[in-house]
Amino acid sequence: MIRLAAFDLDGTLMGADQRIPAPVKRAIARARDRGVIVTLATGRMFAATLPFARELDVTAPLICYQGGWIQAPDGDVLYRVSLPTDLARTATDLADVEGWHTVLYADGQLYVRELIHPVAFYHGLLGSDITVGVPWQAIFAAHTVDKVLFVADPPQIPTMAPVLNARFAGLADVVQSHVRFIEVVPQGVDKGTALAWLAQHFDVPRSEVLAAGDQGNDLAMVQWAGVGVAIGNAIPAVKEAAVWIAPPVTEAGAAAILERFVL
Repeated sequence: MIRLAAFDLDGTLMGADQRIPAPVKRAIARARDRGVIVTLATGRMFAATLPFARELDVTAPLICYQGGWIQAPDGDVLYRVSLPTDLARTATDLADVEGWHTVLYADGQLYVRELIHPVAFYHGLLGSDITVGVPWQAIFAAHTVDKVLFVADPPQIPTMAPVLNARFAGLADVVQSHVRFIEVVPQGVDKGTALAWLAQHFDVPRSEVLAAGDQGNDLAMVQWAGVGVAIGNAIPAVKEAAVWIAPPVTEAGAAAILERFVL
């Protein structure tokens, strides 16, 4: 019996159009009616996740920032792991040398030096509350950093990963969260660890937890959950770790997951 279900957002519950299909909404509502705790587990910050939680009537704590932040839609922060300032500074310095486009997350806010993509790009994938032009050092002096994200064209990401992994080995974790995003997050932070914390919070055993995702940042929770599922458009590593591969997001795969394992 599944008592806790965690779904990745982008690429799992919704596709590039940023719309959650009606069959998925109905399946989530039915699961909630049966007493299942449904949550979202995403790399997005809390403010950018909250509208989707409201749309789905999800009231459970939300897993944000790749697992570094857990907060209920109407409550306080329950769990938070921040990125040490020296490591955040190392990441931004490296990006300056390499010419990478940096997005800095700090204290629930989103910062960039400049907008190199249309505003709709940032609002759709990262968050609408974005501050432009504040020097990194001013942010480091006034705020606690949650993560550092780099935006690049998809072919660039595989070349960035070895550079970041070499620089942050043993200090912080590097994860690809989207075909255009690669991130530096606090060491030990991932959706699997956060989901384990949330399961303990609700006194739900691992065997009664379901998790579904599509990207490398979802792998840890798919591996940890008693029932780990890959959406049909998932990367090979997530599919290999899953107990079942659902239809793709374009075919409302999340609804099929709930139908099979919950409903």
